Amino acid sequence: MHHSHGTTARTSERLRAAWRGGDATYGLWSTLADMTVAELIAGLPYDYVIVDLQHGVSTFADLPVMAQVMRGAGTAPIVRVPSNDPTQIMRALDCGAAGVMVPLTGSAAEARAAVEPCRFPLAGTRSWGPMWGYVRSDGALPPQEQDAQAICLVMIETAGAVEALDEIVATPGIDGIYVGPNDLALACGYGRQTYRDSPEVESLIQRVIDACRSGGIAAGLHCSDPAMGREWVARGATMVTIAQDTGLLAEAAVAALEEARGGVEGSDELAPPKPY
Repeated sequence: MHHSHGTTARTSERLRAAWRGGDATYGLWSTLADMTVAELIAGLPYDYVIVDLQHGVSTFADLPVMAQVMRGAGTAPIVRVPSNDPTQIMRALDCGAAGVMVPLTGSAAEARAAVEPCRFPLAGTRSWGPMWGYVRSDGALPPQEQDAQAICLVMIETAGAVEALDEIVATPGIDGIYVGPNDLALACGYGRQTYRDSPEVESLIQRVIDACRSGGIAAGLHCSDPAMGREWVARGATMVTIAQDTGLLAEAAVAALEEARGGVEGSDELAPPKPY
């Protein structure tokens, strides 16, 4: 099958085209290891879906089938791997992910280590081994074509990463940087403060977004709500994750209950706990 027909290639091409043009992309965060939910959210008109294997319920055992149903629904996932480990990165790509998101990237050397397993030799260190279920769409493409489609995003969420920001942005093969604002604030000594109550956290985020825009790569940000996404798109972000499967389920369920009760007192107790 020609690569342009594969969902993985199409997802990658669509995202890269948007980022090259400086256009905003909007994403959903997936933490539930449920195939029905995975299929449902991959069929929605979001630009990307991230499957979280670091802090989500899903594990690598769930990924082959999750990725398969998501590709069938029209969107290949970006997979947040638990750590900057080449075997994890290769495994995610073998399952048919459009790309990987690598947490806690603190230096140019760590950024290079994230890119290398995304490419086959001689460009990188990825091992060849097409996986059944992915082979039938675009999983057994020539190595160079798979190299071209695998998106590599690294997360900036430490003080060291901010110091090494320019070098990380300039690392060949990095498609974008994704800011974890909660970890970044924690690691830089601002505790649980957000950009809404700390000018320092606000300027830290802005600094990363600006560096990404200058470097011509995706400027990504994990947002606590849609309003935050809208605000940071206006400030230059090109990749904003605006909702999470568990949060949407809890919030919509509570909103329905409040509406049915006619907004009676005591509805404050109903509010679902915020994970961040």
